[in-house]
Amino acid sequence: MATLLYRLGKHAYRRWPLFIAGWLVLMIAVGGFAAAFSKPTTDSFSIPGIPSEEAADLQAELFPGSKDAFDQATVNVVVAAPEGERIDQAPYADAITQLISDIAAGPDIPEELTTTDGQAAVNPVNALEARDTNGGSGNGDANGGGRGANAPPADTDPAVGAAAFAPVSPSGRVGVITFGFDVDTITDVTPETQDAVLAAMDTAAESGLTVAANGQGMGDFSGPGGTAELIGIGLALLVLVLTFGSLVAAGLPIVAAIWGVGLGLAGVTGMSAFFDLSSSAPLLATMIGLAVGIDYSLFILARYRGELDHTDDRAEAVGRAVGTAGSAVVFAGLTVLIALSALSVVRIPFLTIMGLAAAVTVLLAVLVALTLLPAILGLMKSKAFGGQLRKYRPKREADNKILNNGVRWARLIGRRPLAAVLLVVIGLGSLAIPLKDLYLAFPTDSTASPDTTQRQASDLLADAFGPGREAPFQIVVDGRDLAQGQRDGAFADVVAWAEGQDGVSAVIDTAALQDPATAPQGPVEGTQLLLLPESGPDDPATKDLLQQLRDGEDGIESATGTDIGITGLTAITTDVSDRLTGALPLYLAVVVGLAFLLLMIVFRSILVPLTATFGFLLTVLATLGATVAVFQQGALGIFEGQPIVSFVPIFVIGVVFGLAMDYQVFLVTRIREAHVHGESTADAVVDGFRNSARVVAAAAVIMTFVFAAFILEPDPVIKSFGFALAVAVLVDAFIVRMVLIPGLMYLMGEKAWYLPAWLDRILPDVDVEGEKLERPHLARPAAADDEDREEVPVG
Repeated sequence: MATLLYRLGKHAYRRWPLFIAGWLVLMIAVGGFAAAFSKPTTDSFSIPGIPSEEAADLQAELFPGSKDAFDQATVNVVVAAPEGERIDQAPYADAITQLISDIAAGPDIPEELTTTDGQAAVNPVNALEARDTNGGSGNGDANGGGRGANAPPADTDPAVGAAAFAPVSPSGRVGVITFGFDVDTITDVTPETQDAVLAAMDTAAESGLTVAANGQGMGDFSGPGGTAELIGIGLALLVLVLTFGSLVAAGLPIVAAIWGVGLGLAGVTGMSAFFDLSSSAPLLATMIGLAVGIDYSLFILARYRGELDHTDDRAEAVGRAVGTAGSAVVFAGLTVLIALSALSVVRIPFLTIMGLAAAVTVLLAVLVALTLLPAILGLMKSKAFGGQLRKYRPKREADNKILNNGVRWARLIGRRPLAAVLLVVIGLGSLAIPLKDLYLAFPTDSTASPDTTQRQASDLLADAFGPGREAPFQIVVDGRDLAQGQRDGAFADVVAWAEGQDGVSAVIDTAALQDPATAPQGPVEGTQLLLLPESGPDDPATKDLLQQLRDGEDGIESATGTDIGITGLTAITTDVSDRLTGALPLYLAVVVGLAFLLLMIVFRSILVPLTATFGFLLTVLATLGATVAVFQQGALGIFEGQPIVSFVPIFVIGVVFGLAMDYQVFLVTRIREAHVHGESTADAVVDGFRNSARVVAAAAVIMTFVFAAFILEPDPVIKSFGFALAVAVLVDAFIVRMVLIPGLMYLMGEKAWYLPAWLDRILPDVDVEGEKLERPHLARPAAADDEDREEVPVG
């Protein structure tokens, strides 16, 4: 492989116009396809085969007009009068009536303001007046009565009975205007449509009302603003300037990475023409592609600058840099690709697409580093290290070898290797302790940032109606196996069964709410129940209630002769979380197994891949433990405590494994390179740190900055990913690879390179270290009076 990459790098340097033109044509072609055929992203987290999806299929079969839960562009506009007042008082009543009129006049609104199921939206002021007229019974239009909906007095607990479904709170202070945008899916909702609703809300707020809105129709579909990327790039540039001491050289990895990410995003966007693309996928692809793109180019550029210390032939230096460091880049990239692509084995469609989208950008980062970067070096020639801010003149030992901090650190670990290993294991083990309290859920309006209208509306609803108002379950009841005269009684029995479960706030048969003019005609074959729990969507008690209902399904089906399914957003996201958790063991087995084989090929050893895997497990446990402590438990007061997003652990495991193997490959290949050239294992460790520790540290700092910048994004998914990956890089690069691995290498000694003869014959020889590229010349010593040299090694 080293020989092939050597020729590729040398050819790209000499034929730079051809390579640059090829990349430009590819960018235009992919970008044009994406612009012409891409489709909007979606946040549908459905998984075929889960119980809630089967229930949704039953729902669509019984009620053909029903929409998928993720496609309902529902909006809840919550209005609240000041404390001690009611919404039917002046001037609030008129303001609410005008608010409804203004919303109805906006774009993508039906001629008559209606809910997503076609029912007329209720003015909470009229509902409150109707409730007062009925003597505070709270039934009828005001509360949406029906089978199983008791009629509590107006001053009862809002989380009891039918009041939980009402458009107005028992106190009369808070009202809800629920409607749906007239669109096919939520991705068809435009910013102009949302802005019209927000403008109407601002006008209503002038009366003294508190007005906020949430629901899927008011989600943020605008995507990232680019601030995180710019911050990450800016900090990465600073690190590169300090690493190379050259403004031009510092900019080359940035240019290469941006080109790869840009092309990757165009490709990912084009993928939406064939697949449903999650709105998080492009941003995650950007995060990962930008980090690895800078690092891969950095490693090759640093090796190129080091090779210039041995030859004045720049084409030769580029060829040898790509043949050696490029080989490590290829195998490092392969580990990341394995980790990301292996997400497909867990059979979760949206996760597969996210993994493949990120894998595309990683693949492009590798190809850009191997071909476009050498071509740019060919374009710039001697100016590649221009704009110098300082000259690098490292200290040298008696044998003329460089003495740097990497050497000092390796020797420090070598004095007490066992103590270093124990310190790492105990320290990271302690950091992993909070992982025992891990609770997974999907983000909801109740976990949004407190300064958003979505969160403010959610808080108002929870205070006025109980937290279960935003965690409804839909129970689909199929009565087709029953005689028509038996169905109403069976449906009532199912309602009574559902109401009798612990933790249930209210149950209502939605068939009783339908307008006779729009209700389906003919025999009633089934019905839909709306069940509100007493707990919120992110509360473990809600998950327990769902399991309790499903445990009792067989019994009520046998008793009534019906078929029952439970669906809705809360049920679907809970099922997805359970599937993700169950998929972790299979995913780990596939990723670790494939990567272990790859690392055996790279290092020609059994123990070195084992230590790499052991270090990875420590990194993952410590990373997830820190994420639980900071995000879920609110440690340090940085973030508001909330559940961990369900697919964060499995995706973090995949990405962290790839990144961990990156550092393992870059660092240990230099150690093995010294060993195959005659150094003892202890001396090889020192030599490996001499030549790679500084660049690996710079790469890790860059990656940490890039990931940490995404913590500034408002999306809780991206925020938690950015935090987890930043912690993972710091832990893996500076603790595991810089302390644990050299400590273990010292302890293993020559046994580290043990490989049975029969296995050695089976494994292919890929020559990652570029042994076949060695030349008979000796490294030229750096002259003390060479004031004009700019090609000096960085590590």
